Amino acid sequence: MPEGHSVHRIARQFDRNVVGRAVEASSPQGRFAEGAAVLSGREAQRVRAVGKQMFLEFEGDLWLRVHLGMYGAWDFAGEIIVDPTIASANGRMGQTNQRGTDLDAAPVLDAAGENSLTSIGAPRKARGHVRMSEQTRDLDDAAIDEWPPPVVGQVRLRLLTETTCADLRGPTACELQTPDEVAATIAKLGPDPLVDDLAEGEERFTATVRRKPTPIGLLLMDQSVVSGIGNVYRAELLYRALLDPHTPGKLVPEEVVREIWRDWTRLLQIGVETGQMMTMDDLDPEAYRRAMAHRDDRHWVYHRAGLPCRVCGTEIVLEEMASRKLYWCPSCQK
Repeated sequence: MPEGHSVHRIARQFDRNVVGRAVEASSPQGRFAEGAAVLSGREAQRVRAVGKQMFLEFEGDLWLRVHLGMYGAWDFAGEIIVDPTIASANGRMGQTNQRGTDLDAAPVLDAAGENSLTSIGAPRKARGHVRMSEQTRDLDDAAIDEWPPPVVGQVRLRLLTETTCADLRGPTACELQTPDEVAATIAKLGPDPLVDDLAEGEERFTATVRRKPTPIGLLLMDQSVVSGIGNVYRAELLYRALLDPHTPGKLVPEEVVREIWRDWTRLLQIGVETGQMMTMDDLDPEAYRRAMAHRDDRHWVYHRAGLPCRVCGTEIVLEEMASRKLYWCPSCQK
């Protein structure tokens, strides 16, 4: 599932390329045809990312709410001006032409397809698991010399300006909301380090966790407790805190809870800047290059079931927690 860093990257792309421009909206797939008709011709005025959800404001007090869910993604084409705060995996960024290529350097893609500046959300490999009506096929083989680019696969919503095209595929939620509905949606979400005041967010997160009997491994995935954390960041944050995932929230020492918030703040910013869920620190240049290129070299425990812990050598455990995969070291995380 796309985690919080991806949604913030998407929002920054929209801020640079769509906000301030009138859009032509359509639903090639047909499942959002009525909503697209309402949006078409309106100017996009503001974008917000909170946790795993993005809110795009249009003139007339109308908002588009998008939750990518497990398999959703935005694919960008055209003359894309990349926000300078988000870099490709090789640390470079630039303006893209209509072929979607970096004018300064070719984008670097890892095996999971997570590094692209022009496709943000679920890795393309993962999108193959979505229902047939939402699948994307032959995206890389599309003719890209045309403008606007041809529709490829099942596009729920296309937003088109004179120079930029944004195609939404496979979201869990794509709906229009009023300002009051947006406020109500956001009010249900936990603090997001890139949205909320950091000190206030820390207090709110700490107070919520410390009164709950729920295991901390579940609390970190609860978007009403903290926004943006998914399966990868959950496993890595718990390992970095050397914390047993089954520990009830109310029994986690207060300073440990606070450090998890501060660590989440750091990791989220790194994720936004690099496009990667990089969770290992103090890597030498060669190790960092490998980590940027391969997911298996950038995490402490995630996706390492059966492999030795990088610190103590104990076999990393994989178990189900609330129907989601949880990776942890039973020796380090006591």
